[in-house]
Amino acid sequence: MLNNKVVLVTGAASGIGRAIALVAAREGARLILSDIDAHAGQETVKQVRALGAEALFAASDVGKAEDAQALVDQAMAHYGQLDVACNNAGIGGAMALLADYPLDAWAQVININLSGVFFGMKAQIPAMLKGGGGAIVNTSSILGMVGMATGPAYSAAKHGVIGLTQSAAIAYSGQGLRINAIGPGFIHTPMVSALEEDPNLKAALIAAHPIGRLGLPEEVAELVVWLASSRASFVTGGYYPVDGGYLAR
Repeated sequence: MLNNKVVLVTGAASGIGRAIALVAAREGARLILSDIDAHAGQETVKQVRALGAEALFAASDVGKAEDAQALVDQAMAHYGQLDVACNNAGIGGAMALLADYPLDAWAQVININLSGVFFGMKAQIPAMLKGGGGAIVNTSSILGMVGMATGPAYSAAKHGVIGLTQSAAIAYSGQGLRINAIGPGFIHTPMVSALEEDPNLKAALIAAHPIGRLGLPEEVAELVVWLASSRASFVTGGYYPVDGGYLAR
């Protein structure tokens, strides 16, 4: 589905980002991967290359606009093109009721989870337009559609990602650039593993998904790669949950 396409993935050191990289590699992509964790990011590169795909790693902080631009510049210098971008990096952040939410934690979550997507697209879109278009897939969340009492910053940022996605899709889809967002439920990733350590909380999380379990990173990655491919050629400006029925309740 992505044969010879150059695919950029942020947050590629683990979890959903690593799974996106591996599924994209299986589908023939050439990859530029980024994360703040260089050691784990290089491990993802190793796994991608074991599948026979080409991959480059660049340490990058999505919360810095200059890093986002440098990452795109590196992709263009190395591959000469950028076809797909998966703005996936994010953090869970502090958990507290709104009136008790720390100001520094709010700023951090909004910067990484929302501004980071803006910085990424701001750098990626001009490069893609030079090549005649492409596809961007932004990682929102089920909490981009509903709230969570102890996650006001996370939910606000993920709602914002959907608004950014739709606004950009309206602006650029007529120029050959499709932009969509995904909404994972609770997925077996390092971010969720801390929550799973509490048996009662884990049971509650599973019960919130009618399918009866948490999701796997690979299940999210399959949706991302489909949205990035030509098979989704008439799909833009959308939000696509992959949540085991969480939002259907």
